[in-house]
Amino acid sequence: MQERGNLTEEQRQRYQRNILLAGVGPEGQEKLLRSSVLLVGTGGLGSPAAFYLAAAGVGRIGLIDGDTVSLSNLQRQILHTTADLGRAKVISAGEKLKALNPELRLETYQEVFNESVAEGLIKKYDFVIDCTDNFPSRFIINRACVRLKKPFVYGGVLAWAGQTFTVMPGEGPCFECIFREAPSADAPTTSEVGVLGAVPGVIGTIQAAEAIRFILGIGELLVGRILTYDALSASFYEVTVSRDGNCPACGQRG
Repeated sequence: MQERGNLTEEQRQRYQRNILLAGVGPEGQEKLLRSSVLLVGTGGLGSPAAFYLAAAGVGRIGLIDGDTVSLSNLQRQILHTTADLGRAKVISAGEKLKALNPELRLETYQEVFNESVAEGLIKKYDFVIDCTDNFPSRFIINRACVRLKKPFVYGGVLAWAGQTFTVMPGEGPCFECIFREAPSADAPTTSEVGVLGAVPGVIGTIQAAEAIRFILGIGELLVGRILTYDALSASFYEVTVSRDGNCPACGQRG
């Protein structure tokens, strides 16, 4: 673990633009180096989120994904290249992150994320980033994080739009306060209507910024606020949401 007041000269150079920021400084950089973040998924959202976390100096990053790289991924999943086709995504992603920042402590889990592994994995990290593309996984992340009182940031994308918000258990609404049920079976998906590659790039970058601000304890997190990005109109808008006392995950009956 990084010791307080123990930045090396190489670290001071690497993270100079972080250290110059008001509210960060050497102490904040040391916080980042001591921190840990788990990313569930290494695709369109996980790629930019992981890149920026590794670049910022988050000391320990966990990646879980049971999938392999396919050609249709490359339009948006920027951690992977044509040479990675058929390889495990966590291996491909891990190589790029270590090449970017060799001092990163990287933990990879080449397996499907499900209820049986969720709590055991999540409890090892300070913050979780939901980079999945399906509601069952999102519900599992939400319930595990609520039970463990671990903060996480959700992200979702479709076509030209994306959205994100942060869950701080006990301080605001959880995922199921807002999305009680999964969409119907005939709801559109990215495999049917597509997604602009830059959209998960924008949302994943915001997710990384949420994790960094949580670790540093600065700014205002997206708790109780759904932030939506519309690439067609180049606009952002917010919707305020509240905790539901009857929520099955975090409410009094949950």
